[in-house]
Amino acid sequence: MIRYPLLCEHDHAFEGWFGSSGDFEDQQARGLLECPMCASKAVRKEITAPAVTGTKRTSREPTPAQTQAMMMEAMQRVRRHVEENFDDVGDAFAREARAMHEGKAEGRDIYGEATPLEVRELIEDGIQVAPLPPEPVKKARLN
Repeated sequence: MIRYPLLCEHDHAFEGWFGSSGDFEDQQARGLLECPMCASKAVRKEITAPAVTGTKRTSREPTPAQTQAMMMEAMQRVRRHVEENFDDVGDAFAREARAMHEGKAEGRDIYGEATPLEVRELIEDGIQVAPLPPEPVKKARLN
């Protein structure tokens, strides 16, 4: 199979998969190619560099350190989003979560603190909770 990046006359980009290089020309000549965004039949191949494989194998997989750094960054973004968009209810988290679950309080996005026992009881009662990723270590606290 060959993958070609394609463009229509309105510059909508999409891709097409073909059994051989001649299949694109054949389908284009027969009017079978169509832009999925605007249905234009004026489809052409986008200019691309050929894929050339060398003798040396290069790894595109991230290293363990890169993977860890990406995960830490993602967790920090989650924490930042929660802190910026959710209500901090402090140590009343379990009480507030239970009140919302039981319909005694209006539902809203909250975060706060709960003891392990409170968390276990919330989970046992079918109330969904999740731990907030830890705060990043302050550089001043590092050796």
